[in-house]
Amino acid sequence: MKVLVVNAGSSSIKYQVFDMTDESVLAKGLVDRVGIPGTTLEHKPAGKDEVVIKRDLPDHTEGMKLVLDVLVNPEYGCIKSMDEIGAVGHRVVHGGEDFSASVVIDDNVKKVIKDCFDIAPLHNPPNLMGIEACQALMPNVPHVAVFDTAFHQTMEPANFLYALPYEVYEKHKVRRYGFHGTSHFYVSQRAAEMLGKPYEECKIITLHMGNGASMAAIKNGKVVDTSMGFTPLEGLVMGTRSGDIDPAIVFFLMEKLGLSAQEANNYFNKKSGMLGLSGVSNDLRDILEAASSGNERAQIALEVYYNRVKGYIGKYVAKLNGCDCLVFTAGVGENGYDVREKVCEDLDYLGIKMDVEKNKVRGKEVDVAAEDSKVRIFVIPTNEELVIARDTYNLAK
Repeated sequence: MKVLVVNAGSSSIKYQVFDMTDESVLAKGLVDRVGIPGTTLEHKPAGKDEVVIKRDLPDHTEGMKLVLDVLVNPEYGCIKSMDEIGAVGHRVVHGGEDFSASVVIDDNVKKVIKDCFDIAPLHNPPNLMGIEACQALMPNVPHVAVFDTAFHQTMEPANFLYALPYEVYEKHKVRRYGFHGTSHFYVSQRAAEMLGKPYEECKIITLHMGNGASMAAIKNGKVVDTSMGFTPLEGLVMGTRSGDIDPAIVFFLMEKLGLSAQEANNYFNKKSGMLGLSGVSNDLRDILEAASSGNERAQIALEVYYNRVKGYIGKYVAKLNGCDCLVFTAGVGENGYDVREKVCEDLDYLGIKMDVEKNKVRGKEVDVAAEDSKVRIFVIPTNEELVIARDTYNLAK
């Protein structure tokens, strides 16, 4: 079976086509600036040259039409007809408490995705647009939703509840949900294989470190805790997100800066984090370069960043009562060897010791721990699309 994986953003559509007989990628691509002048499609068929198509597309339905046309193109397509596609897998950010696993999409599933609009306003609406666009164009194949939140639904109430009046959880479902679930799931399973231990017997801390970043503590195949919360704002310091702060700061700054609720949300999500601290950029590469040139604010921003990650490592080692391995993944985690080195510095009391020379790699699956480290330190490139394809194939099959 061939599976089409779709990740629809507010103005973009990412896609991959998998041949599930060997899990090979037949093609991948990105439609950017959907609904905005200057739309482009970048299509990369396996073993062929990349194709770039520039054509303004008013909405996601037109964007998906172009994707499907490209896939069957006799010159640069990857399939002869759409009949070869046996199922479509969709990334959906938020499934609330309703889904702890991937599911075939029906009207009830779409209702739940819509009900989560309030708590995932940037992600769930375009996710649903992508689903409905694909269903309209491909009505005769199963469509599967794979939720970022699903993997974290094994958390116990003691870890997902906030110390707020209980009725806000009962009535409004205010709780910790966690995100990047497909990434944490993929790399933690792969880590267990590298450890040579059954997944159900491992204690693993995963660090998904990109512009958005989150960590998870995983014990015996289940999530014990994760750093992102009710929204992706909580937890680590990120590119433009503040991460953990005293909640009273929100009200203080709303009054002092005259911010509305929506403006405050934008302030903490898009103007804070490494961008706000450094004044340089939200990209860690730019901040590292500025810091090495003597920029004091960039240097302080990096220290804040490292300290927050270290704090979560200590917290999670305590919650797991030990740790078999740390796993670094995503853009920064896979490529930023200097960041990995700083994060693991002075953690030898916890049994975490890095081999600095081994660590000087980018984007490769490798163990960078010192020989005498009690905790292994893995770099594992994530593959969220493969997780989506596998779940879609298994449900459609």
